[in-house]
Amino acid sequence: MIDWARVCELRDEIGAEDFEEVAELFLTEVSQCIADLPAARSPAVLRERMHALKGASLNLGFAALADICRAGERAAAQGDMNAVRPAEVRNIFAASLAAFEAEFARRFAA
Repeated sequence: MIDWARVCELRDEIGAEDFEEVAELFLTEVSQCIADLPAARSPAVLRERMHALKGASLNLGFAALADICRAGERAAAQGDMNAVRPAEVRNIFAASLAAFEAEFARRFAA
């Protein structure tokens, strides 16, 4: 669900303090993007939103979320608006976030 190698790599690259800022920004942006999914009225807009979500998810190691976004991006690129279910994206994000928070605290407790 979480690519911990990516999380550790990013945290090592930018430092613990900056990582927390990046993580907060990620959570804000992803939450807003997911909330905006139902308003996507064209395959092009939906593809763009799924692409942005995929990129952000890969950057912070949210592998399961990136996988569903990749599939949604492909479907939208082929004109399929029904393949992306916002509730499913929200659920995977929530489960990924819970796993991330629990394991992050364990791995990086001071």
